[in-house]
Amino acid sequence: MAHKHYAPPFTLSARSVSMIAEIAALSERLAIRMERQDALRLRKINRVKTIQASLAIEGNRLTENQVTAIMEGRKVVAPLREIQEVKNAIAAYDLYSELDPFSIKDLLRAHAAMMIALVDDPGVFRVGGVGITDGKDIIHTAPPAGRVPVLMEELKNAPDHLLVRSCVFHYEFEFIHPFSDGNGRMGRMWQSLILGKFHPFFRYLPVETMIHRSQQDYYEALNRSTQNADCGVFVDFMLNEILQTMKTHNAPPNEKNGVVSGVVNEILAYIEAHPGCRANEIEKALSIPHRSAQRYLADLKNNTKIEFRGAPKNGGYWRLDLAKGLKTAQQSNKKMLDL
Repeated sequence: MAHKHYAPPFTLSARSVSMIAEIAALSERLAIRMERQDALRLRKINRVKTIQASLAIEGNRLTENQVTAIMEGRKVVAPLREIQEVKNAIAAYDLYSELDPFSIKDLLRAHAAMMIALVDDPGVFRVGGVGITDGKDIIHTAPPAGRVPVLMEELKNAPDHLLVRSCVFHYEFEFIHPFSDGNGRMGRMWQSLILGKFHPFFRYLPVETMIHRSQQDYYEALNRSTQNADCGVFVDFMLNEILQTMKTHNAPPNEKNGVVSGVVNEILAYIEAHPGCRANEIEKALSIPHRSAQRYLADLKNNTKIEFRGAPKNGGYWRLDLAKGLKTAQQSNKKMLDL
């Protein structure tokens, strides 16, 4: 008798169908952009953002600068558990290229890396019951532990378009809650892996930062899908997040000076978040080469988006041009800071 594949209940809306087509059309254009000169820098930035955002959703307070320092082997003053969480996430994401998103063995291997020294049972499915609470209220009781291996085995075989499949897997993974801890960060990582099967550039377009940016909407989509016994709401939400992120990454270069608009937006957003920052701080935080950073800052200054205060060689710093820069930076921050 042929094995009957598990088909999680969901309704694919007309909006989702339209977004799938648009995402597919954007994929090749983005793939070309990722091969440009700034690709390596963007990949490094996105890896840091991925780890920081995914752990921040779970309450980790380390900044992107601190995550970068840990990645580079430098000491960071922070709670030991939060440092361990970052080190584990780095180790788990370092396995990315080796992991098969449809392998239970690889899922357990990644969980072991993600949760070592944080839980008593890294790399194995839970053996007890678990519920998700909101304060004192239980909002979701996961399936019994004895059902977890069967449900996960069936879920990995769910036959759908990879874009939809990644979203459905993510939702069902959180519903099943297969591990005693670490389900949120693993679910987000695994959706990224499945998206990577749709197109390799998705490994540099982190799902984790999309969710961190829209965290409340993310939880609402999960809850509404559970209430409806249909994860179509969550599929709509995630496809929209993916599409909007892709559109921002696909923004064309500034034709006047050749500066990639995404880099400019990152600089503006950083200056807004860190008023009084110096050029070398911006270069380090955003991993921008010195000469490139100087050029971008000069262009922004000439366009009166930012201004320089103080002596160039003695404590000078950058801030927004309060007359014209604030509105631009706020818009850029909303669109770009968490990409």
